[in-house]
Amino acid sequence: MFTGIVSGLGTLVGRKGGTFEIKTPYKSKSLELGASIAFDGCCLTLTEIEKVKGEGTIVKVDVSNESLSHTTMNTWETGRRINLERALALGEELGGHIVTGHVDGVAKIVSRFPDGDSTRFLLEVPAEFAKYVASKGSVALNGVSLTVNEVEGARFDVNIIPFTLEHTSWGDRRPGDLVNLEVDLLARYVARLAQAEGLHS
Repeated sequence: MFTGIVSGLGTLVGRKGGTFEIKTPYKSKSLELGASIAFDGCCLTLTEIEKVKGEGTIVKVDVSNESLSHTTMNTWETGRRINLERALALGEELGGHIVTGHVDGVAKIVSRFPDGDSTRFLLEVPAEFAKYVASKGSVALNGVSLTVNEVEGARFDVNIIPFTLEHTSWGDRRPGDLVNLEVDLLARYVARLAQAEGLHS
């Protein structure tokens, strides 16, 4: 379980098939084999941990064909910066919203433009996910918990403050880029309940 609050930036340093090598800022002693980390919102299991000279640790994760086909991971190239979040520990502050790390699909960035001190991104989601996106609701995009501003059809926008832009990979994102989308878990259950009620009415 995660909250959508990024705890560090990683860098893709290598890939062979479905095995990814990612340099993280975490100390090797703080990581355990089999532990889960969200990489741009994708919950993955650490299969190898390698301490490197200087700061940081290189970890390896195996990604299934299912995950590759439903996320942006198949497009990742060496040098890509990746949002990282370690799994939530019992008793820690829930700073964003409940995020499972199970990506639903991808959203496309339509435009990016300044909005006061923040940066506004307009995104488009596949039609089947549009019903889960609501104004003032939450979404996780590339693992970052964000509040939806306005919604029109399958398009919605979010504002990203300067701190988040600087400390996540969102500073790298441009129109045309695809981002991992996880819809709000509560919105999914509400939609399912409404569907069930409709079937029994």
